[in-house]
Amino acid sequence: MLLGIVSDTHDRLERTTRAVALLCQKGATNLIHCGDLTGPQIVHACAALPCTYVFGNNDYRVNELRQAIEETGGQNLEQGGLLTLHGKRISVTHGHHAQTFLRLVADEPDYLLFGHSHFPLDDRDGRTRHINPGALHRAASYTVALLDLERDLLEFLTVSA
Repeated sequence: MLLGIVSDTHDRLERTTRAVALLCQKGATNLIHCGDLTGPQIVHACAALPCTYVFGNNDYRVNELRQAIEETGGQNLEQGGLLTLHGKRISVTHGHHAQTFLRLVADEPDYLLFGHSHFPLDDRDGRTRHINPGALHRAASYTVALLDLERDLLEFLTVSA
């Protein structure tokens, strides 16, 4: 199973649409958005794939976002939570709330996905692989990530400006 991971889209609709299309082209079957969507149009762009969302520190319009997520059949983990895909325990948060981050780390998931820093990261801490896909706004290079859950392989993909 190939999992697309995006974060920090900050209402950049055209770039987000290109990012989701790139992930689909590469074979992603599911998508996780690690927060800072900022507007419901981003939810609709991400809905090209079954998508799970968390809210970030710039997601002020949470009621509109919740409604868009519900309308598109997405899964909303609010500030952060755990899901299981392809037998892997995956925790997701934006990364701006230390308590949420530490709570999810303590669960020792297979993967901890987050955003917020606008920098791609791939690091292991014990049994947990920490992944930040980068950002589609305010970044030196706009990146998303593609995670092969079966083979535990991660690829960062660059999205054109």
